[in-house]
Amino acid sequence: MRPPVPVPTLSRRAKLVIGVVAVLLVLFTVIGTLTNVYVDYLWFDETNYTEVFWTELQTRALLFAVAGVATGGLVALAVYLAYRFRPTFRPMSLEQQNLERYRQSLEPRRKAVITAIGVVLGLFAGFTAQSSWQTWLTFRNSTDFGQTDPQFGRDISFFVFDYPFYRLVLGFGFAIVLLALIGSLLTHYVFGGVRLQTPGQKLTGAARVQLSVLLGVFVALKAVAYWLDRYSLVYSNRGDFFTGASYTDVNALLPAKNILVFVAAICAIAFFANIFFRNTVLPAAALVLLLFSSLVIGVAFPAIMQQFVVRPSADQKEQVYTERAIGSTLDAYGLSDIEYVNYAQDQTEGADADAALAALRNDTQTIPNARLLDPNVLTATFTARQQIRNVYGFPEKLDIDRYTVDGVTSDYVVAVRELNSSGLSENQGSWINRHTVYTHGNGFVAAPANQVVAGQEGGEPNFTTGDLPTRGDIEVEQAGIYYGELLNNGGTDVYSVVGGDEPREFDRPEGGSDEGQINSTYDGEGGVSIGSFFRQLTYAIYYRERNFLLSGAVNDQSKVLYVRDPLDRVEKAAPFLTVDGDPYPAVIDGRVQWLLDGYTTSDAYPYSEQQSLGEAATDALTGTGTTALPDQQFNYIRNSVKATVDAYDGTVRLYAWDEEDPVLATYMKAFPGTVEPRSEMSEELISHVRYPEDLFKLQRDVLTRYHVSDPIDFYNQNDRWQVSADPTQSGTSSDAQPPYYILAQRPDDEEASFQLTSALNAFERDNLSAFISASSDPDTYGEIQVLRLPGNTPYRGPRQVQNSFTTNNQVRPDLTLFNSENSRAVFGNLLTLPIGNAGLLYVEPLYVEGTGENAFPLLQKVLVNYADRIGYANTLSEALDQVFGAGAGEAAADSDGIDDGAAAPTEPAPTDGSAPTTAPPADTGGGAVDPAARDAAAAAIQTAIDDLAEAQRAGDFEGIGRAQAALQDAVNAYQAANGQGAAASPTG
Repeated sequence: MRPPVPVPTLSRRAKLVIGVVAVLLVLFTVIGTLTNVYVDYLWFDETNYTEVFWTELQTRALLFAVAGVATGGLVALAVYLAYRFRPTFRPMSLEQQNLERYRQSLEPRRKAVITAIGVVLGLFAGFTAQSSWQTWLTFRNSTDFGQTDPQFGRDISFFVFDYPFYRLVLGFGFAIVLLALIGSLLTHYVFGGVRLQTPGQKLTGAARVQLSVLLGVFVALKAVAYWLDRYSLVYSNRGDFFTGASYTDVNALLPAKNILVFVAAICAIAFFANIFFRNTVLPAAALVLLLFSSLVIGVAFPAIMQQFVVRPSADQKEQVYTERAIGSTLDAYGLSDIEYVNYAQDQTEGADADAALAALRNDTQTIPNARLLDPNVLTATFTARQQIRNVYGFPEKLDIDRYTVDGVTSDYVVAVRELNSSGLSENQGSWINRHTVYTHGNGFVAAPANQVVAGQEGGEPNFTTGDLPTRGDIEVEQAGIYYGELLNNGGTDVYSVVGGDEPREFDRPEGGSDEGQINSTYDGEGGVSIGSFFRQLTYAIYYRERNFLLSGAVNDQSKVLYVRDPLDRVEKAAPFLTVDGDPYPAVIDGRVQWLLDGYTTSDAYPYSEQQSLGEAATDALTGTGTTALPDQQFNYIRNSVKATVDAYDGTVRLYAWDEEDPVLATYMKAFPGTVEPRSEMSEELISHVRYPEDLFKLQRDVLTRYHVSDPIDFYNQNDRWQVSADPTQSGTSSDAQPPYYILAQRPDDEEASFQLTSALNAFERDNLSAFISASSDPDTYGEIQVLRLPGNTPYRGPRQVQNSFTTNNQVRPDLTLFNSENSRAVFGNLLTLPIGNAGLLYVEPLYVEGTGENAFPLLQKVLVNYADRIGYANTLSEALDQVFGAGAGEAAADSDGIDDGAAAPTEPAPTDGSAPTTAPPADTGGGAVDPAARDAAAAAIQTAIDDLAEAQRAGDFEGIGRAQAALQDAVNAYQAANGQGAAASPTG
């Protein structure tokens, strides 16, 4: 017999060092965790969403405690019992001699080892369980859908709320039993209760009883799992083209699951019986029976039925189940009440130009509002014309909204002039400047989407609201922008310390001059007060910044602003929502508000097709000024919440937009008072709501397949559609064309409405098959209309139209000219516009952008396509005249009473950053000519051109603005002296 191996011991000094290190690690961890929790609490307290904070925290703590105690406690108990009933005497064998050294090492530390096992496993289980806090809350607060599934007759709420929780509990049950079984088996083995290599009895009576009980419980849980598996058939993917229980699932697998429930129950009884009969044959036979039954009944039989019964006539066999899947998927994605219109069924590619011309002449809604300002292109233009100072900036993607000015509703390209911390110069980058001086943006900028400035600098947006201080046709009373999209710099929250008696925050330049500035002090309700030393210490630890304690800019009136991105604020205030990736600003009651759309989702809606949220909502512009949705699986979605974030004080308000959504109702039970009723929304706020882009992209993707209602046609994939790749992207990009907001008149409607639209192609073809629009009008919000085009008619899709543009004999030479060393052509959004019932009109702006550092795109040309006709001109009205004949563009030219003058110069504008050199317009004889005044104006034009070129070379945006204004005044003076008059032009 080998002598026992001595147990290694640590010196007193080593124990002291290890103890100190352990205490310090625990201390730093605890301080860091408590600081994070406290800072979170202060944020929730500031925003009045402490109900969310405490409910989530308490729920996480409850699940952590229950799962941790259950897992750690039961596994530790099983190990303890295995040790407690260890054999007193063990037969002498080589196996037992080898184990003796481990027994001697563990014996004096058995309590510590068992406790450590329980604590470690409890912590792992607790951390795992607490992440499922929403599963518990939805189970506890479940709300009925009022609909039952067609197979089991259960309310949909059972599958969405109850079933996931049952699965969660069952999973933990399996984990606990399995860990207890492993722990017990190892303990029995080490202490001689299980003897694998020792002659004679292999198990002691205590070991047999404990292991039989654990195996019996495991198999009993398996019986419960088989019972729940029956309901999981509503998520089956056995059907080739649909989700849900198929013919084989219902007629083979469902009976098999029922049988296996009883087989597993019998096997569990056999394991429990082994406690008394002391015979391993009975449980072994039961285990073999369970395995054999699961393979034959649960696997082989359904496979045989699928192969030899279903596949030979799948479209007929699966007809009922396909119909279920179509209806459930449409319900789950909010597509049950779509209006389908057979559009232009009597037309062919050689469409009736006379009918279209008549529709154009009668159109007073769509063509006048045709949008040539592309918000995805014009950021550089907004920056060049409205940035004012380097500390300001605009997001990479601008937004579209609509406003009613002087009784006329138009869509506008809008943006707020935000703080751009990445644009600060080196001497502006100190902690004081970055966090206490440059704290906010200032101003709201808007340009009618169907207007451009006329004159020498033609092709620019007509900024009807802008400048500093903000002025224009949209009244802004509070222009401070303390919360915005640019304040989440690369995922890092940009915090600011504000408040105090001394105005130290840069607010705006004084009088538009670079020489002086106006400072201000934040007096809004937002921000967390950090007047006390304790809070200053808290944030010094949180941000790892000693200036919270040392800087004189932090005083007893100071506040700290953080979590300043509107999307982040809504996600934090309402963690149960998935937020649309494109917040947009709107002026509501004189204040700038960020508007956001919140979705409630589920991955457990029966018979509904699963979607990858991030993938389905991705298009050619995702990530370019928008936030990509998380790449998670789901099969139910509702635009249930409209949220606002005040750009000045950060106030977050949530409104129940879809008050019939059971998922939202469930969360409103869990978080009472968090979401306000829809009736609390003001009329002005409702007038600015938009149908959300990400939801629309998901719905159009679903409709490419599920617009087919006949189950046999659906199974055979007849008349499938697809989203076109964005034709305006360079190279061979296959990213989907984004949907576009337009203000247009639907066929048979009397007035134009603000809507989100998209064209769909035939599957694997570039021909157009459908045109989808979702209304954003408050009276018809959410109504989706699908214009079906004749399936046998080769209507051109977006890519074919774009190809016809770029290969046109008139367009191609200009593209060669524009795409030179110093410039590049930029195609704007290719809009699809229904013209009454006469057909679809494509309109696309063409910009030219220089390659210089301060260059920005200018609108140069307009392209139009109708059937096989192409128009290419300086203005929309001229392009329409080319397609339909003289006079067709009158509606565009006269849409708002602004002279159509010169929307774009006849010659391409310079693209190297220099001023345009186009000669002044010739005398047209339109009025009295004043030669002296005309010569003076011409000299003023040249002076302004020289000043503009110098300012552009120097990157002086203030100088550029002044030179542009002087140039415009000089052009207007020249035109007046020449008997003309023009200031701005619509898209026409």
